[in-house]
Order: sequence, then C-alpha cells, then structure tokens
Amino acid sequence: MVVIRLARSGSKKRPFFNMVVADSRNRRDGRFVERVGYYNPSASGAATGLQINTERLGYWQSQGAQLSPTSARLLKQYMAAKVPA
Repeated sequence: MVVIRLARSGSKKRPFFNMVVADSRNRRDGRFVERVGYYNPSASGAATGLQINTERLGYWQSQGAQLSPTSARLLKQYMAAKVPA
C-alpha cells in the first residue's frame, strides 16, 4: 500500500520532516517515491514552517495513497491557514 507520511531528518534536538509518498513496507526514513512537502516544527520568524504541494498530494490520493494521521492533521492545518479570510 502507498502511504503519505513524514520522514524525519535534521540533527539531534532540531527536527525537520519531509512529507513523502512511500511504500508502507519501507522504513520511515528509507526509500520513497516522491517528496510532496515539508514540516519544520522549529521554524521561527518569517521562515515557513509547513509547505505542501497540494496538486501532487491530490494526484497521489486519487491513485489510492492513504494519509497517515499526522499527515492528515498537518494537511488540515495547512488548508485552514491557506484559505484567505
């Protein structure tokens, strides 16, 4: 099964996550098919903390890819922030 999940990178005590499309049998930080965004929980100031390519994410979901719970939460957060008030 193809999943959309977070792969951790960055150094110790400075997390950085890539949102990737991967086969569920591969390791969390292992081989992936495509990178569709990133999440930087320690972003400060004008730095972008969350970026998602919604066009590619929609494509993979149409192909049957499932979002992990954390990826779904971040997507919901991204869409809420992106909608102009």
